[in-house]
Amino acid sequence: MVNTAAQNIPAGRVLIDPESLERYRHDEAEWAPHGMPLAVVRPKDTAEVRDVVRHCISHGVPLVARGAGTGLSGGANAVDGAIMVSFEDMDQIIRIDPDERLAVVRPGVVNDDLRAACARVGMWYPPDPASSPWSTIGGNVATNAGGMCCVKYGVTRDYVLGLEIVDGRGEIVRLGRQTAKGVAGYDLCGLMVGSEGTLGVITEITVRLRPARPVERTIAGYFDSVVAAGEAVSAITAAGVIPSALELVDRHCLAAVDAWRNMGLSADADVVLLGRVDTPGAEGDAEAALIRDCFERAGATWAAQSTDQQEADALFDARRLAYPALERLGPVLTEDVCVPRAAVPEMLARIEKSAARHDVLIANIAHAGDGNLHPLIITQPGDDAARARAQLAFDDILDDAIALGGTVTGEHGVGLLKMRGMDKEMGPAALSMQRAVKAALDPHGILNPGKVVARADAG
Repeated sequence: MVNTAAQNIPAGRVLIDPESLERYRHDEAEWAPHGMPLAVVRPKDTAEVRDVVRHCISHGVPLVARGAGTGLSGGANAVDGAIMVSFEDMDQIIRIDPDERLAVVRPGVVNDDLRAACARVGMWYPPDPASSPWSTIGGNVATNAGGMCCVKYGVTRDYVLGLEIVDGRGEIVRLGRQTAKGVAGYDLCGLMVGSEGTLGVITEITVRLRPARPVERTIAGYFDSVVAAGEAVSAITAAGVIPSALELVDRHCLAAVDAWRNMGLSADADVVLLGRVDTPGAEGDAEAALIRDCFERAGATWAAQSTDQQEADALFDARRLAYPALERLGPVLTEDVCVPRAAVPEMLARIEKSAARHDVLIANIAHAGDGNLHPLIITQPGDDAARARAQLAFDDILDDAIALGGTVTGEHGVGLLKMRGMDKEMGPAALSMQRAVKAALDPHGILNPGKVVARADAG
């Protein structure tokens, strides 16, 4: 059967040996279940992807699309007997058009590589997840990834103009457009963004670009508690300022980064808020001053605008390093809830209470400016009791986010870890609609089965 699937694909791009398959079994989601794939196929073009999809349809074989494997919800995890389609060899930037302000890329292009290529022609691709040095545009589209800039500039969906996909019937279909405007029919392109490979296999992506932006001003504030930092976030929202980034990093993250990279950040603060503005001129100066004032009024022990760009960049580098630094301490169960910005202080307080109630260590990083919080529940390897307590805390955080009018995932996707939470958030009527869409677009039930929302006929 594997030979049939790969009949038009050179043998070197079809992996079946156990050691190779092991590398593709799961993404970075701690404790998300995963199976053993039948094979990994690394196509070079859309026609090869179509051939693999058609093979899977004819043989009733599950198909799971995979980017760089940096996901944090289990969305790219293998199921037993699946064909994994890895897009690592479909990594071409087809064109960048500064006049039309768009780029056309294959799904295996790394986010930072696209951003660098755009910068060389005076353009900018805003979505910037913390994994941007490694994650791919295809994976970013699959999960509707966000990042630090999304508080002002939006998430991946806001930049996807068009897609080429192989659908659940094995047909190559183009969705969306390459024009500045277009409202013909249903937004099927937008529907694919965030669908985690359950509705179609993405083979080409057209993204919107923006002109290069001015140099940012960075404002840092030190706080004695995450709740006080949350109050500062609410104050900035109430003041009407839209920062280009507003990030929270707590003492656990700072200590982990210091232990790893010796950056000297954890000695002076329990929590750091990092704000940035990119509005030019006097208006930008006023926004930076207002953010610093909000920090101070919320109880910052120290707040200042950085005058050293290298120092400012180092602070944001520490924010990006927080997750891998914490991974060095033990298994990390990562949350991704998003609440209304006014509810950030209360949500942070509930996270602290959950940590105490279940006797687990929870570190906090957050895209605080848009209410997207990433509590990181840390356990020691082999401690099954701690793992059970961590799962209880994980569930509490999902429930608290919903209770405060939020959502169980802001940018990591549902995958496997958030299915219970999504069921609770959506309710029966909305879930029925989602399952109807899944059944219509994946009539054979082969596309990333068992993820996000189960088909109505899957029990």
